[in-house]
Amino acid sequence: MRRSQLLGVGLLCGIGIAGAVAVSPLNGMSGEPPPAGPREAAPVPLGLEDPSSYIPADNPQTAKKIELGRRLFFDKRLSKNNTIACASCHLPGLAFTDGKPVSTGINTLKGGRSAPAAINRVYSKAQFWDGRADTLEDQSIGPFVNPVEHGFIDHNEMVAKMKTIAGYGKARCTRCHSGFNFTDEKFHNLGIGWDTNTVDLGRYMVTKNPEDIGAFKTSTLREIARTAPYMHDGRFKTLDEVVNFYNQGGIANPHRDNTLIPLEMSEQEQADLVAFLKALNGEGWQQITAPTSFPK
Repeated sequence: MRRSQLLGVGLLCGIGIAGAVAVSPLNGMSGEPPPAGPREAAPVPLGLEDPSSYIPADNPQTAKKIELGRRLFFDKRLSKNNTIACASCHLPGLAFTDGKPVSTGINTLKGGRSAPAAINRVYSKAQFWDGRADTLEDQSIGPFVNPVEHGFIDHNEMVAKMKTIAGYGKARCTRCHSGFNFTDEKFHNLGIGWDTNTVDLGRYMVTKNPEDIGAFKTSTLREIARTAPYMHDGRFKTLDEVVNFYNQGGIANPHRDNTLIPLEMSEQEQADLVAFLKALNGEGWQQITAPTSFPK
């Protein structure tokens, strides 16, 4: 799986799409507007195996992640000119194809192949007609940068557009968690410790610059779901607590970073953000093992 490479292009929501949309056809996706509350998982249709054994261990599914994927799947704003959604060529009523010899994409451009049926793809071993994508995670982000399909020049352009959509970019995470490694490698004061009179001076102890009082380095969001507890003092046990902290705008103090403001995210928006963060797990490091011997 090449999820780590995808993260390298700074694909803010592509991972959420890759993790959630891929299996959404198995979970009762329809053309109706998404419900306000979480969706319940649909029973496995007769004759099919339990899909849970086909889902990658590094991309576990949750009801909230699936619902986020459902919203993204039907959102035409995920194209350059707001005319094409994934569901434009993969219609639920036609087993997630479009019934045409070749599909029509952005600016009424015609593709070279018919849209393959996307139903039950969680069981598949290769994606696209020619099998060029090994996984659904890889497949689901390709059409966004196809000039005939969603029409973005690259994933960075897509990310930039999504940042302007309040419901997707509301969390403002990329002000600090930016770039291919989801960190600006800078130092910020979030107010940690100012509420308990246990302030750690942080970066100031190195620079002696008053502007650095209480500032700490921005952590990468890669593998964030696996790196609890959170903050430099380990005060938060879960990502839900972290998101709630940022939603409140951090903790007020004379040196708080001016990018921190109350976000006023709803409970559902906070849940969606947590689902996205949990989708930032990758692979490659799991194979690292200790040596069996050392120089003598």
